[in-house]
Amino acid sequence: MSRVLVVEDSVTQREMITDLLKGSGLDVTVASDGVEALEQIEGHSPDLVVLDIVMPRMNGYEVCRQIKANPKTQNIPVVMCSSKGEEFDRYWGMKQGADAYIAKPFQPTELVGTVKQLLRG
Repeated sequence: MSRVLVVEDSVTQREMITDLLKGSGLDVTVASDGVEALEQIEGHSPDLVVLDIVMPRMNGYEVCRQIKANPKTQNIPVVMCSSKGEEFDRYWGMKQGADAYIAKPFQPTELVGTVKQLLRG
């Protein structure tokens, strides 16, 4: 079973994304900010990370850069999932190394489909 780390500071969003992914047969762990996410990834690498951008302590762009800069974690797919939905935000997210970018609010099928596609490689 694939393990997905959901990094989201909003409890409501975090629970919604977690329920969606668990409902599609994935093992889900959560982190409420970027620092906590990197600690979890260091301890036990997930198969994929769903990452919010606007968070306390460390934003999603910085987390993504650190994941992609580390030889041990650089191959973990990162899906940025953010309310920052402008074209520039999408461009900047992809430039940080994100494998996909989903703007909130999103369709559940869009998130699940993107995650499953990246897990298949």
